[in-house]
Amino acid sequence: MALSCSRLCSSLSLIRLSSLRTNRITNGLYSPFVSCQSRLPLCRHYTSSKVKRGIGRYIATRLQRANSKYEDFLKRRFPRFYQLYHTFVEGFKLLLQDAKEVRRIKTKMISEGVQLQDLPYRDIEKLRQFRRDLIKAIPLVLISIPPFANYLVFVLMYFFPRQLLIPHFWTPRQQVEFRGVYHSLRARHHWPVLRGLENTSRQVKDGQLQTRLKDLCAKVQSGATPKVSEILAVRRLFAGPPLGIKRMSVDQMRHISPLLFLTPRLPGFLIGQRLNSHALELLHLDRALSRLGPHQLSDAELRQACYVRGLNSNSLGVTQCHEWLSQWLQVSSALKGIFI
Repeated sequence: MALSCSRLCSSLSLIRLSSLRTNRITNGLYSPFVSCQSRLPLCRHYTSSKVKRGIGRYIATRLQRANSKYEDFLKRRFPRFYQLYHTFVEGFKLLLQDAKEVRRIKTKMISEGVQLQDLPYRDIEKLRQFRRDLIKAIPLVLISIPPFANYLVFVLMYFFPRQLLIPHFWTPRQQVEFRGVYHSLRARHHWPVLRGLENTSRQVKDGQLQTRLKDLCAKVQSGATPKVSEILAVRRLFAGPPLGIKRMSVDQMRHISPLLFLTPRLPGFLIGQRLNSHALELLHLDRALSRLGPHQLSDAELRQACYVRGLNSNSLGVTQCHEWLSQWLQVSSALKGIFI
């Protein structure tokens, strides 16, 4: 028997109410006088929303399958290109994760009134590294925005990975290789820095401090490792002229800048400001690491901490890195802001 329009709409409305439970039936009966036209739009809306969700899931599933097939095709037919593609995709994921983490840290600093020097070690290191990476990554991100421009990025990744890309987009082998290259570049400035210290030591008026500084330079040039006490014995010389950051010669500052991965191709006053800012940042980082304890670092974090401070940790064992970093922190913990 065919149902009337009124009974059909009443049944559909009751089904909708029982499933969504958004209204209450106060009299136990649904009014039979509600018109068919007032209920059909509700039925159509409920049905169309389910259809839209189903279509969305279907499209997402099809896109995932197509992307998976595309990656399998690249992996089989073009393995080297697939490695670049995979590194590019994973690098962007890591970069977005770092951006979210930095946003969390910044929000915490604003809401709780926390200063940079009071943050945990890993938060300070994240802010420091993200800022440096972001400056280098901005051109890459801008290039990849237009349609199909990611293929140009792949070409740049292939031919100029060290110059144009940040570590997020390096393969594990490239990370080891490029760190060695960067360390060799900064190692070229070790001898000019030592010669500059020797020449500047003649300007030291205190005869005892002058002798200690000369002996320290000679010991380093011979390949020996100075003791912490020998370094701390001459620390007063770096609080003012002629060895303080703001008092040393421009040539000396230009040789020190590459040791900290800073460009020396700037006017002298800007180099001095950047050196002072970077040294103060390292001091905050050292104090946060002292609070945490170097033994709390993972092997990767330990090697990164040594590398930032001037040591090529790839050729050393974990025990040697721990020993070197502990000695560094002994020197750093004895410094005050006036020495920066």
